[in-house]
Amino acid sequence: MLNAKKYEFWFCTGSQDLYGDECLAHVAEHSWIIVDELNRSGNLPFEVVLKPTLITNELIRKTLNEANNDENCAGVITWMHTFSPAKSWILGLQEYRKPLLHLHTQFNREIPYDTIDMDFMNENQAAHGDREYGHIFTRLGMERKVVMGYWADADVQGRIAAWMRTAVGVIESSHVRVMRIADNMRNVAVTEGDKVEAQIKFGWEVDAYPVTEIAEAVAAVSQSDINALVDEYYGKYQILTEGRDAGEFRRHVAVQAGIELGFERFLEEKNYQAIVTHFGDLGSLKQLPGLAIQRLMEKGYGFGAEGDWKTAAMVRIMKIMTGGMKETKGTSFMEDDTYNLVPGREGILQAHMLEVCPTIADGAVGIKVQPLSMGDREDPARLVFTAKEGPAIATSLIDLGDRFRLIINNVDCKKTEKPMPKLPVATAFWTPQPDLRTGAEAWIIAGGAHHTAFTYDLTAEQMGDWAGAMGIEAVYIDETTTIRQLKNELRWNSVAYRK
Repeated sequence: MLNAKKYEFWFCTGSQDLYGDECLAHVAEHSWIIVDELNRSGNLPFEVVLKPTLITNELIRKTLNEANNDENCAGVITWMHTFSPAKSWILGLQEYRKPLLHLHTQFNREIPYDTIDMDFMNENQAAHGDREYGHIFTRLGMERKVVMGYWADADVQGRIAAWMRTAVGVIESSHVRVMRIADNMRNVAVTEGDKVEAQIKFGWEVDAYPVTEIAEAVAAVSQSDINALVDEYYGKYQILTEGRDAGEFRRHVAVQAGIELGFERFLEEKNYQAIVTHFGDLGSLKQLPGLAIQRLMEKGYGFGAEGDWKTAAMVRIMKIMTGGMKETKGTSFMEDDTYNLVPGREGILQAHMLEVCPTIADGAVGIKVQPLSMGDREDPARLVFTAKEGPAIATSLIDLGDRFRLIINNVDCKKTEKPMPKLPVATAFWTPQPDLRTGAEAWIIAGGAHHTAFTYDLTAEQMGDWAGAMGIEAVYIDETTTIRQLKNELRWNSVAYRK
């Protein structure tokens, strides 16, 4: 897996000196206990680092700028234990550039009814301090995540953990570099976009390379390296020759092994984390990259077909966000292909010519070699499987000309009713929420693409938070969606996000 670095998150507690040194000592002690328990809970994917209590303009500004400049800090968690005058935070917040979570909690779970006095009230007044602090964010028009609840509860820790993954996606976005082999598919609109604006907005570098250069990298792979990788394939996957000559089958598989090794070495040498290909421009490549791309996605690379660099970047970011997560079900590039419109059994068959990531596979994964009408090359080898069942999200990042929009659809994945023995590709089948008719209409009205960045392991909330941190529009299609409500929302957004 192409992993992100080992990030940490700073915990900053706000207060002031109105209540004396003893109160501040309690604030510091309580903060230490909370951070220690968060780290020991096992519920957070990254370490929380406690910082000194922030009580002055100067210290707030210094700490937040140190967070900006620390490469290991992916974000800051703030909490106003007592009352923290919001004007003290203005300059520091204006200069702060990373994700921020406002944890609205308090040290004690319950009001100590028998002993509470004014000293306790003054010391434990997050209900006061957090509102003062929250106001200044709204006044400044700044993006932040607010999580309210008792800090020791697993559900609160789960929300913090989810935000941490979103924050890493935000930070890693500025490190995403997409390598385009050839150009966008001719006359296709939705996979196009403004690459300069994407670099300004998201930090992505999107560069094109002629297919001749990467084909040379493939040609330079030694036969011994190819043979070793083919042996790995044969040990890991089911070999589905389906009557083809075994030697000929293996030769076709070996072509994909050479492509995988050549592509990966080229990506590593040039420092790219995502790749797009185009079946209309393959140069001297013997096959359309299939099994090779599937394996690269499994290792953590982003991918988009037919020049779709936006989806490639999003797949990479989502793979980073799910890195190290326990019991993941997978993340992949995906494409809407054909419908089942039988009442009560509606859904969309998802696939692509070849390139679906095996992390989403349910059960055995096989290798097939089958003809492909597109690409004008020899029969490519590909991994075949069916996807897992369960809830997931499909996302589409589109360029509207004056802004970007991230469309997020909750979907319910299920098995197809019957096998599809003549369809030699990996597939998924899902019904979009709230139902196929409304979901498909809403997707089209919002301008969604036929390509998606798909995952079982992230939520609509997480991806919406990512969009918010990036300053772009997020459109949700879920169980509550109606077409009337969606159309009104899009009209309002056209004003809210106007440049």
